[in-house]
Amino acid sequence: MKKKRAGFGMREKLMLAMCGISFLVLGVLRFATTSLLQPTYNHFIYESLEQRLDAFTALFDEAYQNGQEISRRDLFGLQLNTEFWSGVNQVLSDGEIQVSDCCVDISDTTLRSVNYVENVQLCLLHENSSSRFGASAGSTERDTAAIIELRQEVFEKGELYRICESPSGVRQMVVGRLAAGGGYAIIVSTGLARIDEAGVVMNMLQPTMILVLFIISVAVSWMLSSWLSQPLVRLSVAARKVAQGDYDVHVEEQGDDEMTLLAREFNHMAQEVKQSSQLQRELLANVSHDLRTPLTLIKGYAETLRDITGEDKTKRDEQLNIIMDEADRLSGLVNSVMEYTKVSSGTEKPEKVRFDMSQLCEEVAERYEAVCAKNGWELHLELEPAQVYADPAMMERVLHNLLGNATHHIGQDGYFALRTIPLKEGGCRVEVEDHGPGIRKEDLTHIFERYYRSRSDSGKVGTGLGLSITKAIFQSHGFRFGVESTLGKGTIFWFVMTDQPEQEKGRG
Repeated sequence: MKKKRAGFGMREKLMLAMCGISFLVLGVLRFATTSLLQPTYNHFIYESLEQRLDAFTALFDEAYQNGQEISRRDLFGLQLNTEFWSGVNQVLSDGEIQVSDCCVDISDTTLRSVNYVENVQLCLLHENSSSRFGASAGSTERDTAAIIELRQEVFEKGELYRICESPSGVRQMVVGRLAAGGGYAIIVSTGLARIDEAGVVMNMLQPTMILVLFIISVAVSWMLSSWLSQPLVRLSVAARKVAQGDYDVHVEEQGDDEMTLLAREFNHMAQEVKQSSQLQRELLANVSHDLRTPLTLIKGYAETLRDITGEDKTKRDEQLNIIMDEADRLSGLVNSVMEYTKVSSGTEKPEKVRFDMSQLCEEVAERYEAVCAKNGWELHLELEPAQVYADPAMMERVLHNLLGNATHHIGQDGYFALRTIPLKEGGCRVEVEDHGPGIRKEDLTHIFERYYRSRSDSGKVGTGLGLSITKAIFQSHGFRFGVESTLGKGTIFWFVMTDQPEQEKGRG
């Protein structure tokens, strides 16, 4: 029975997020059409007029600086300098200055027109007409009161910016500036469209637009959220199955996006959990089996000691020795399991220091002198000084595990070796070699697994956890390690130690 979900799910959250984004976009659009449309349009027109005003001002300033006569006045009024104005007309003809949609007015200090061109319908500055430069020089018959006032403002302030509007609603933007050393006023203007009316129309349409866009947004959000959340739903179902103990679950991997990567990692995790669970069951089964044997022997010999042996001291001592040996075996097994659990779970952290690995190897090797002398074995040492960075106590346990493993599989020649090989980049490679029967190729990849036995190890002394503990210690240090073996010739267990913390790499 599915539990009732509290709050919003992923799909609902995605829908809310997308709807919120849609409303935000609509709000920005509304703000732009109501508050920014008119100022933006006016700024665009202003920039266009300023460019033309700059061009005209440059022509007059250049003529003034070169001492060229722009215009002169005689008994009959203002006369145009043919050479200068011919150049201006040429510039306009070549299209270097666009005046097809604007009004240009040029006046002198008498506020009378020197020249003008009119290409604005219903112009507020001149009588509605069309004129080219060179016509009506000095005339004021087409001037309005507005242009006289604007010319005066230019000569007084040096520049001009204004938006004029007639009673009938005609609007016109006007910019002006002094030129030729302040002797002439140049005014450029153009008509303004009724952008505010367009804004009103947009506001009337916006409620309908918002409703339509909202419906579309909800529909698209629903489909998109379903598409995005479906992989998460599959992962949730798969995770629930894993939690219930079904480790064979597999999430379909489609595409190459982040969700596919997550599904791939989940499948990998499920396989690792399955393998770990299987190994755990095998470990418990094997440990239980090994526990049962010493416990049965302890109980049996204790009963025999109680009921049968009586006063026979020899038998009693023999049976007590068996009980103690089995108790020691049982204690060693429990200790190995506890040590493996602490190291593999990360509970026991390495306390790393810098030390000479060859010295530690020599100290550990001394403890095998007695057993070698007793059994006629030879521990061959090839030790060169090498500074390493590791936990000495853990490395000592590693050496004991590897050397103990070698003694359990020692060859007929009784030879096993321990060597340290310094590396150029720092640190060293440590090897433990024996001349035993070797390891089969199919066993090499499993030799460090928990409770795995090879080389026909049934009946051998040991808990089956020594190499697993060794592997866990290597991984906690980030050391590389491995095994090389040839059937009938022997085996070499090796690991590489570093001398710098930053050189550690967790590779096996």
